[in-house]
Amino acid sequence: MSLEVDEVAKIADLARLAIRAEDAPAYARNLSAILELVDQMNAIDTVGVAPMAHPLDKVQRLRSDVVAESNQREQYQAIAPRVEAGLYLVPKVIE
Repeated sequence: MSLEVDEVAKIADLARLAIRAEDAPAYARNLSAILELVDQMNAIDTVGVAPMAHPLDKVQRLRSDVVAESNQREQYQAIAPRVEAGLYLVPKVIE
């Protein structure tokens, strides 16, 4: 698929991009090359190819999701200047 200069100008307008008129032919060539590459990739037969997230068959080692610390909220809030209903109260900074 080949793009013309007027099509590039229309795409730029839709994308709210400002391009100079003298740069439009270069953009048209570059975008046409990208679209040709996409056409080539679409032409490849991928039947039987399993989709994958990573080219290596590796599994992420994860730690078990268990609680490692005890709840110390009361201890932390005991030293806070102002606390109400389990929430820290701070001075108002926005009027």
